[in-house]
Amino acid sequence: MGKSSGKNSAKSRKPDSKTPPWCARTTSSRNTLGQPDRKRRGEAAEAAFIARAVSLNLPVAKPWGESDAVDVLIGAAKSRLVWRVQVKCAHVTRPGGEYEIKGGGSHLYTEDHIDFIAAHIVPENAWYIVPIHAFLGRPFLYLYPHKQSRGRYEKYLEAWCLLACDPDSRGPDDIPPQCRCPALATRCAACPDK
Repeated sequence: MGKSSGKNSAKSRKPDSKTPPWCARTTSSRNTLGQPDRKRRGEAAEAAFIARAVSLNLPVAKPWGESDAVDVLIGAAKSRLVWRVQVKCAHVTRPGGEYEIKGGGSHLYTEDHIDFIAAHIVPENAWYIVPIHAFLGRPFLYLYPHKQSRGRYEKYLEAWCLLACDPDSRGPDDIPPQCRCPALATRCAACPDK
């Protein structure tokens, strides 16, 4: 058997290349390192949602399979309610500067499917916790986390308290007269104690 010298093994690689071959980007692959496809971005958003919910001491469960609209189950802290959450994410803005989240597209979500959409705006690291009743019948949600906006969904920016509190404490049009969940470490955009 022949000996392998250091010189011969070095010649088999590109002389300037410092990137191991298993990490090198190729133009032939759609799913290159650092450029995840839509499915991977969705999985990353679900993981980020679960991590954030757990950091806020919310009970979390992950349903098995991909057949239903529910991505994550959240237990309401002070009751036996379990919220069904669909997690979405957006990475790029539209021409008007807003982020677009699909609210079910051609198959609109209903109260039979989910209770909330959790929308992660990745470049801003912002979360919208939007109850189903706020977007029933709408195929898209348009979100403006980087602007001072009075958009339809801006009151749900960082509204983690909706997952932790009793539904009766929401207030008319989901604008609370007092903080919905003072024990929660984060305040939503509509919180009077912010």
